[in-house]
Amino acid sequence: MLPILTPAEMRAVDAAAADDVDVLVERAGSAVARAAIRMLGGTYGRTVHVIVGSGNNGNDGRVAARQLRDRGVRVRVFEVASCPDRLPPADLVIDAAFGTGFHGVWQPPDVGDVRVLAVDIPSGVDGHTGTVTGDVLAADRTVSFVALKPGLLFEPGRTLAGELEVVDVGLDPGAPQVHLLQASDVAAWMPPRASTSHKWHAAVRVIAGSRTMPGAAALASAAAQRVGAGMVQWSTPGAESADRMPIEAVHRPLPAAAWASEALRTFDRFHALVIGPGLGRADDTAANTRQVVIDSPLPVVVDGDGLFALAWNAQGAAALLRRREAPTVLTPHDGEYQLLTGAPPGADRIAAARRLAADAAAVVLLKGPTTVVAEPDGEVLVVRAGDERLATAGTGDVLAGVVGALLAMRVDPFEAAAMGAWIHGRAAVLGPPVGLVASDLLELLPTVLAELHGAA
Repeated sequence: MLPILTPAEMRAVDAAAADDVDVLVERAGSAVARAAIRMLGGTYGRTVHVIVGSGNNGNDGRVAARQLRDRGVRVRVFEVASCPDRLPPADLVIDAAFGTGFHGVWQPPDVGDVRVLAVDIPSGVDGHTGTVTGDVLAADRTVSFVALKPGLLFEPGRTLAGELEVVDVGLDPGAPQVHLLQASDVAAWMPPRASTSHKWHAAVRVIAGSRTMPGAAALASAAAQRVGAGMVQWSTPGAESADRMPIEAVHRPLPAAAWASEALRTFDRFHALVIGPGLGRADDTAANTRQVVIDSPLPVVVDGDGLFALAWNAQGAAALLRRREAPTVLTPHDGEYQLLTGAPPGADRIAAARRLAADAAAVVLLKGPTTVVAEPDGEVLVVRAGDERLATAGTGDVLAGVVGALLAMRVDPFEAAAMGAWIHGRAAVLGPPVGLVASDLLELLPTVLAELHGAA
């Protein structure tokens, strides 16, 4: 896991440093110079422009400029206050104008199609949220120090930062509560299947789907099977047909109405419950969904219409969920988050996920281009494995099934949610560049697991 520090937390780390500021700036500038040389592919005959501001970010750029000159690079340094509107031709531009603490607007020069290396963060990107006011010089690569900053991970900052590199300059980040999940973490946490396993060792109960959305149950059930559930039993209230379902999944009929009590009697051999995808929002459906969620003794993943059901009651979702004794994972997108809390997540998505997790005593998986997973004590894992290919109907149903399988395999709920988001995102990246649909993910999940087992 890579630590993530807000600009305020980074200032506290800087203030506690044992080394002199000039020593730290020299280390940071040296790291920038090394990154620049790698981007240039050498130093002979190369020209680099360095845009510098008045703070330590600018000082890092000045050190990099000096070291590049010492290596034979032609370097021009441009002060922000006197920088021309257009820079002359060069092989690389280093953006050391402003750092993570910058607030305001600046007008970057036109650099043409020259590659850009940003120092700590592209100037103008809010280091706390990734939001932008005004123009930003989009970077091909960003060298950040000590830890990642949230602004490098959330859009539009994520895209503007390009490739990320974190450099150790000798500062202790302490014990941050927020980390970026890596493939190696997922591989280390992935439980092996014991030689003595049987189909009931990891059993998932799925209550999902409806007359108008029958595919939701199929996607969630098949995803759970693909990730490691040995037994999946599904119910769509009122449905008698199993034509669309995976042939290996077991159908457990439930009545079309007043089905909660009967559903609760079917959980005795199961280890996790996935409820909500495609269930619909009729009053009776919502009431039965709420009853099952609150009274279920199983770890539960609540997704889609299950989140609507929790939100659509007089007590509020958080008050209901605090009555649960078993672990809960909530998987809202922004609209569902607003239903649950009464307000959208806002720019600070880490804080938003933490609030709901604490209020509901649940693990919250806040979906987005960068996914945030928070547990009630404030620990957060950030996942950026996927991309825009996941913005299509049904992919959330697949994610719910993946997390449900991991819960059934006895993975810690916080880790299961983050791992599920990473596996789901990685599967999308392995898919076709265009035309990906949710069912494509089902065939890609075993490939992701094979990669993880090979890396473990």
